[in-house]
Amino acid sequence: MPDLLLELFSEEIPARMQAKAADDLRRLVTDKLVAEGLIYEGAKAFATPRRLALTVHGIPARQPDLKEERRGPRVGGAEAAIAGFLKATGLSSIDQAKIQSDKKGDFYIALIEKEGRASLDVLAEILPVIVRTFPWAKSMRWGARSARSGALTWVRPLHAITATFGLETETPDVVKFSVDGIEAGATTFGHRFMAPQPIAVRRFEDYEAKLLEAKVVLDAERRKDAILTDAKQLAFAQGYELIEDAALLDEVAGLVEWPVVLMGSFDKDFLAIPGEVVRATIRNNQKCFVVSDPRTGKLTNRFILTANIEASDDGKAIVAGNERVIRARLSDAKFFYETDLKTKLEDRLAKFDAIVFHEKLGTQAERIARIERLAAEIAPLVNADVAKAKRAARLAKADLLTDVVGEFPELQGLMGKYYALAQGEDASVAAASEEHYKPQGPNDRVPTDPVSVAVALADKIDTLTGFWAIDEKPTGSKDPYALRRAALGVIRLIIENTLRISILKVSRSAIAGLPGKGAKYLAADAEKLPADLLAFFADRLKVQLREQGARHDLVDAVFALEGQDDLLMVVRRVEALGKFLETDDGKNLLAGTKRASNILAIEEKKDKRTYDGAPNPALYRLDAEKALAKAIDEVKREAGAAIAKEDFAGAMRAMAKLRPAVDAFFDQVRVNDEDAAVRENRLKLLNEIRAATRTVADFSKIQD
Repeated sequence: MPDLLLELFSEEIPARMQAKAADDLRRLVTDKLVAEGLIYEGAKAFATPRRLALTVHGIPARQPDLKEERRGPRVGGAEAAIAGFLKATGLSSIDQAKIQSDKKGDFYIALIEKEGRASLDVLAEILPVIVRTFPWAKSMRWGARSARSGALTWVRPLHAITATFGLETETPDVVKFSVDGIEAGATTFGHRFMAPQPIAVRRFEDYEAKLLEAKVVLDAERRKDAILTDAKQLAFAQGYELIEDAALLDEVAGLVEWPVVLMGSFDKDFLAIPGEVVRATIRNNQKCFVVSDPRTGKLTNRFILTANIEASDDGKAIVAGNERVIRARLSDAKFFYETDLKTKLEDRLAKFDAIVFHEKLGTQAERIARIERLAAEIAPLVNADVAKAKRAARLAKADLLTDVVGEFPELQGLMGKYYALAQGEDASVAAASEEHYKPQGPNDRVPTDPVSVAVALADKIDTLTGFWAIDEKPTGSKDPYALRRAALGVIRLIIENTLRISILKVSRSAIAGLPGKGAKYLAADAEKLPADLLAFFADRLKVQLREQGARHDLVDAVFALEGQDDLLMVVRRVEALGKFLETDDGKNLLAGTKRASNILAIEEKKDKRTYDGAPNPALYRLDAEKALAKAIDEVKREAGAAIAKEDFAGAMRAMAKLRPAVDAFFDQVRVNDEDAAVRENRLKLLNEIRAATRTVADFSKIQD
């Protein structure tokens, strides 16, 4: 079957837009093909700085013929309805319609037959629409055409369109269409400087090969591999080691069509400033990689750049130009750093009085005061020194007002650590400046220093309670304040540091510190808010445990127990419960408990009452009843003692002893006895099964 080749050739497309644009082009074209009944075999899109390209192979040569029946109005219906039916179906007279009968009467039926069109004609119709309506995040008008009504808007000036369609064994046809005066053809262009001449192409394989000859690597992944491999080899050859940067590699691959890797240098004096500042300066300003000395692991005064041309002087002028710019930018960074060191962190704090954190949550200064107070309360719970935790919380945000962080926001926290150490702060206080932001994602490191942990928890819990209080909760896919990430951060801090913290208690304390003593802006009852927040933590914990292979319903079963706000204990209960339910005893006890719950639910609904309260031993008539009652008493006692010692595995072993008695009860005892008193007593005994299992979890929440 025929293949489609489409290329949109333009001025430079911003690197950050290329991947999405290629995906959008593939999606838009293939969706239109399917909508037109043209089911294809495969499609792949590409992007370089100057082109978007798409190949779709295995497209049928023609659309299938269409035959369908369309139901119309009732026979004898309104003339307007019949006229609309004729117009919609293309019938010239109602006599051309069939009449079909059903229970509701007789209706007109139109048989519509539509002959499929050639795919070449369909493509000529849909492709210009896609080009004109392409969803660029930002686009522009240009040249003489921009003055005309309806002129094309594109991310950058569009110069040429290549569009061919045909079989591999034949010369493909050009898909004939034009967009704003640009005619589609079978011609593309190579590298802007090294091979700018027009290139005649036929199909994708021919197109890709000719572009490569013309110094254009079409596939972004291939460009990335070439840059990374060459950069590593160049660094190794000089005795250095490349510091890899995946995000920068993606960006650089979008800046060049023919990557050429070169090495430059800068003055060693600049290595006196923190290596992260040097790296950020070189990365952000010149899109270059830095290298380290493999013997020491420290940054060296070398950098690696990626040119877009094979220069006649082997890149000497390109390297020299980059060195001049980097020298100037590093001079600025050195000045910023040295200027920052002249002002102590605490001397900057007064400026936070004039900076609003959120209109309903006060200034940054007020927020820092809340974090400081909360960190002091959390410190004893995490074995942190209270004075150090307060000091760290007070200074942790101060570097936001420094020149270096103003220039490189991604260095916030890290620069605070450097400045704190420079002014003689305790190492734990300094570390907390960097670490209180962590963890910022599932793969980020979790702080272990108690002072850092205290400040990190205080920062995240203040954020969560504050935005919960003003009803700015995450909704659907929207989470502008990264509250889900904050909650997962709290969970990881607690679990990975094995901390015993009451979420409800800490949340109430955080609420009390909000503006107006936690009441002025509260959108809900102050007592309800911690419970809502705990439910949010439960949802986040389910996500976390599910990613680790645990069952989310077990989290629900444990959280259903009253007072379960110790996340570490919840996780340990879930682990023990999961292992128990993998055993035969666990599976059978779950089945027995659910059977008891189902019977109770039916009878309680029928009788319009509950069967709480202790059973009367005098009403036990069968040995199985007595054995179950005895087993329940023993299990409650043993499981309760194990829970008190936080021995959840032991509690599960105790639960296992209940299984034989439950099985025997259902085999030998008729619950709905004719004697009303005996029936009530047996229903109360079933309730005791449910109560006994709730020692460890709410089994009704567990899925079969």
